[in-house]
Amino acid sequence: MKPIIRGIKAAWAKIYLWIFCNFFTFIIIITLSLKRKRMSHDNGIAAIGKATIVGNQKFPKHEFFVPGKVFDCRIRHASATFLDDAMNCIRSMSIKFSKEEFKSPFDLEMNTGEISLFWSAWSFFKFAAMRKERYGVEYPEYYQKYPEGLKGAKLALRRNPDSFHDLRYYAKTPFQFTGTDQIKRYAKYRVIPYGDLEETGIIEHLCDRETSNQRILPEENRGRNYLKREFQKRVRTQEVKYRLQIQTRMAQDDEDPEIFNNMVPWCEEIYPWHDLAILEMEKTLDWEGSTRTSFSLKNMPKTLGYIPATDIYDYNSLNYMRAHSEWARRMRMLSYKFRKFPKEIPNNNYRNSGDWKKVQKYKYTKFMR
Repeated sequence: MKPIIRGIKAAWAKIYLWIFCNFFTFIIIITLSLKRKRMSHDNGIAAIGKATIVGNQKFPKHEFFVPGKVFDCRIRHASATFLDDAMNCIRSMSIKFSKEEFKSPFDLEMNTGEISLFWSAWSFFKFAAMRKERYGVEYPEYYQKYPEGLKGAKLALRRNPDSFHDLRYYAKTPFQFTGTDQIKRYAKYRVIPYGDLEETGIIEHLCDRETSNQRILPEENRGRNYLKREFQKRVRTQEVKYRLQIQTRMAQDDEDPEIFNNMVPWCEEIYPWHDLAILEMEKTLDWEGSTRTSFSLKNMPKTLGYIPATDIYDYNSLNYMRAHSEWARRMRMLSYKFRKFPKEIPNNNYRNSGDWKKVQKYKYTKFMR
């Protein structure tokens, strides 16, 4: 009788996970997508180029990562969650092995910081619910209640980096990796700049109280779009290259669930990072092309896809939730089609804001810093 009860509970946990993720997607559609907004990372810039799989591979062979194969490539950089590059924000880099706006055989979504601010679908829900943003200050109660999230924020936030290009980006939650030898493994990915470039924007000894304060510095002279303008110029005048890297580890029958915890990095001495592909950017896209660019964790071969989750507390439920948010993207695209396409974010004085509407209407409002 007990195995039957356990089986029913396990089945219900998976059903509840599906309901939970789809309900959360519905909330995003109502509150953001229909207003032509992403859940975060709204004000970004995209570029196209090529991705070349490395020839001397030190990671297990995989039929998708053929040595020397060249893919078209599109990336997008952005600052989260605000519209101001000069704020103390998490920075992102998303990749697709395609030049298309959405269709792709392989997508990755990454942020700065080796660990995250949340670790499951349930903790992400708490993170979103406890944002309580006010004039560039957010998550004070969340950080107080969840010190792990505070630690992740301290490692992920970047203030006034010189460029999107010199940062390090991590896809923190593991993925499946079944290579040509048919051995089941797990994989993590990251992107670093090609060449010996020092990472900028890191804040040393950020105190707990100040972590919530993401406002621009007093007398800030950098514009809201300074990182995007710098990246446009860099791609136009310099060589812009990245190294996409991979960590792999073999799956075990008695797997420790903590290996899926995105708050726990894998030991680099045991599971070293190896080059997977070289990304070379050739041209940046305009505002509309960058805004339409979208990514999905369902854009992956089955042997490289997200790891199935068992419930809303499962560490792998994060990627499950991301993969099941497709309707939010579709509704955002429909809102672009049937409503006026959003204007490019201006360099006005309405700073410390994530409110697209208020930024656009700044000239009709009284600005209070």
